[in-house]
Amino acid sequence: MSFARIPLLIGFREPVGLRDTYGGIGGVVALQAQHLKPETPSDTILIFMHPMGIMHYLPLPGALAAAGVHVLSAVSRYPNNDNALIMEKVATDLGKWVAHARDKLGYAKVILAGWSGGGSLSLFYQAEAEDPRVTATPAGDPPDLTAAALQPADAVMLLAAHVSRSHTLTEWLDPSIIDEGDPARRDPQWNLYDPACAQPPYSAAFLAEFRARQIARSARITAWAQRTLAELTAREGPHAERAFIVHGTMADPRWLDPAVDPNDRVPGGCYLGDPRLINDSPGGLGRFTTLRSWLSQWSLLSHADGVACGPRISVPVLVIGNTADDACTPSHTRRLYDCVAQVDRELHEVKGATHYYAGQPEHLAKAAGIVIGWMERHGFV
Repeated sequence: MSFARIPLLIGFREPVGLRDTYGGIGGVVALQAQHLKPETPSDTILIFMHPMGIMHYLPLPGALAAAGVHVLSAVSRYPNNDNALIMEKVATDLGKWVAHARDKLGYAKVILAGWSGGGSLSLFYQAEAEDPRVTATPAGDPPDLTAAALQPADAVMLLAAHVSRSHTLTEWLDPSIIDEGDPARRDPQWNLYDPACAQPPYSAAFLAEFRARQIARSARITAWAQRTLAELTAREGPHAERAFIVHGTMADPRWLDPAVDPNDRVPGGCYLGDPRLINDSPGGLGRFTTLRSWLSQWSLLSHADGVACGPRISVPVLVIGNTADDACTPSHTRRLYDCVAQVDRELHEVKGATHYYAGQPEHLAKAAGIVIGWMERHGFV
């Protein structure tokens, strides 16, 4: 089935405070999207939105639109750049798209299609729309989501999703780094890429200690960020900020040992390539950040924790895991499914599918079929 790609742009004003994006008119937030609109009318639309990714041309949104599903591929105010991203502002942006889909595009039913990092965003948004609790970011800044009047969606899909950006980064942090200011200083005993470190298969004791050290490193960065932000704002005022680099963010034992969180992925790699290189490359997760963004997006203080938000929602949930996924592994899929035990939920797997369905048209078709079948059973088609 053919479908149209309709570009959309919406804008809204918010109080001028700290600038966390480059350029633009002060006080105006502009958001872009593509409306993938099939010829056959529908009163239901799926909203794909990632905290920073642009998903217009990724395989699944287009495959669904080609099958007759109406799709909105929405973008936050941080397109392809999460250096200073604030998750509470992203939730506000998603709220603007939900309202636009209903009030301007005329759809009666809205489903959040949370693909990859959009999964925890969708749970965070839906929890705050149904049961608003977040009055400020972890740094104490706006927005107050309890005053945002976010419209709840009618259902949530968690598609090849992870539990949160904060927990994902923590599971990938390199615990061998001794000094954040001198990343060359590393403890070889805990450096996965040093021959002096234990080698796969890893023992349960090694994995437990490794995870504890990852959490401890995250906590140290968080404590430093809080302390530094307090010092800066006391000296320079409420909008003071600092950017910094987080080294070593792709050191997860599961990429080297296929027995850790096992699935059908290719051992020795991850979705970004060779983890040994990605660990310190410019394209690594969370490499460039700010004090406030670390607290909101990457620290374990983040409000956008899918597992913590899941129990607060009441709408149906579809969970799909890809069994060869080398980004969002089975433990994440299971945790997401378990955290919504109170609602109408379904769990499906696409055997052999990788994270993006790249070069896998048969797996892409199966995933689209699962989505459409679920929508039909729930009266969304």
